[in-house]
Amino acid sequence: MFATPTRPVYTNRVLRRELHLFALYRILEASLLALMVFSPAGALIGEPHDAMLARAVCIGYLPASLALFHWARRSHTSMSEQALIGALIDIAVAALAVHALPTAGPGVALMLLVNLGAATLFLRLRLGLFTAAVAALAMLAEYVWSYLDESSVQGPLAEVLMFTVSFFAIVTLTDLLGRRLRESQALAERRGQEAESLAGVNELIIRRMRTGVLMVDGTRHIRLANEAALQLFGHAERLEGHALSELSPELASRLEHWLRSGDSDDAPLLYGAEQLEIQPRFARLLAEGNTVLVFLDDASLVSRRAESLTLSAMGRFSASLAHEIRNPLAAISYSVQLLEESKALPDSDRRLVQIIHQQCQRTNGIVESVLGLARRERAITEQFDLVDFVRRFIDEYRQIMPDENGALRSGGRERPLPGLFDRKHLHQVLTILVQNAINYGRMPGESARITLAVEQRDGRPAIEVSDRGPGVPDAVAPQLGRPFFTTSEHGTGLGLYIARELCRANGASLDYVPVPGGGACFRIVLSGRNPLLST
Repeated sequence: MFATPTRPVYTNRVLRRELHLFALYRILEASLLALMVFSPAGALIGEPHDAMLARAVCIGYLPASLALFHWARRSHTSMSEQALIGALIDIAVAALAVHALPTAGPGVALMLLVNLGAATLFLRLRLGLFTAAVAALAMLAEYVWSYLDESSVQGPLAEVLMFTVSFFAIVTLTDLLGRRLRESQALAERRGQEAESLAGVNELIIRRMRTGVLMVDGTRHIRLANEAALQLFGHAERLEGHALSELSPELASRLEHWLRSGDSDDAPLLYGAEQLEIQPRFARLLAEGNTVLVFLDDASLVSRRAESLTLSAMGRFSASLAHEIRNPLAAISYSVQLLEESKALPDSDRRLVQIIHQQCQRTNGIVESVLGLARRERAITEQFDLVDFVRRFIDEYRQIMPDENGALRSGGRERPLPGLFDRKHLHQVLTILVQNAINYGRMPGESARITLAVEQRDGRPAIEVSDRGPGVPDAVAPQLGRPFFTTSEHGTGLGLYIARELCRANGASLDYVPVPGGGACFRIVLSGRNPLLST
């Protein structure tokens, strides 16, 4: 909805222009009057009755018209006041000119008729009728003056009466016409403002759409592009003027194919730093035109929504499955405890029983962490020494990792470094990262070499899990951490996702860091040290 003014408003710009033209026309009238009086051409209309009065009128009217023209150029003065004063001057000059030049009287009266009609455009109807009445009285006064002056040439009374009626008629008609013009102008301005506002709203909507929009002309150059398209192509500046083939040859090829055959290829394209899956659609702006609208739909958004629904379903499924998992774990753990109490158990087997018991506890902790992640439970963070925690983790993991799988060692600083994290969550995150390094961080024919290092990055504690394997391809790196994304046919694609979500629940971040010398590094950056827990 757009608000409309209660009264039609004729813009000052248009009125000022018309008043300026009216003042310029008055200068033309004064020049013609001076031409009749001071040039030989005046003999064509006859000798003046009063030459001195005619010269005085011309000498006074021409400077007055110039002064009115200069006054009309000033924007801070009242236009109705200028029009009224100018009309009164025109009436006085016309009456005197008719008496001094009786043979030119009808022509002067006609010019006055035009002046009154023009002045009425800037006056209210009452003031317009007032000027018409003054003009009529002036013409009647000039008739009486000529009647009393026996030497003057007197025109017929009917002519004077006809001009008098014409004055009132032209003022009334001009006022009616002016109202219609003002109403039309105001309506046109309102419609223009509404159209401009609608165009602005449409442009804002298009620019803020999450779908990228390109308008491509017949030469296959981009004329318009919204913000989503800029982000897709990785441009911070405008795309207007660029050739579509320069930005995306594949997209330009698909557009040409669509223009020739009318068939569109639905296979998604990869754009941007995140390698988003974009599905292009094409539509002509006009049925017979060459301008084409290119819509770039983010297909990855649909994929993320499907992943979110799948994860939600998995959360509900894991809640129902937890009871079934915990029962066998409880039975295994209870049986292991009975074996540990047996005196007939050899010492070599007793160590294996301890490992089974530890892994049962760890599996139960993983189940609880996944359930907590599905329920979005808050992590129970505590402050502890990260260096000591990593060393204990390495010692425990070495007991269950065969030597042929790889070597696991500690690195980084030796001095204690406190950090805030949930111990069970951090243990699970490190387990996921180390297991991924064992599976994917080894060169062909070699065992994995994994290093867990505790460092301090930008004043915040960090744990880095690095390997000396082939590294992560650049095309795969942006997809790391997305649920169900895996490069292995035996993987689930949930490991890194769970690790990242557990880090996020503890106020930490998990990022992949490329290693210049080869290999891969996953860095856990913890939140800053809590001063309330410092000793």
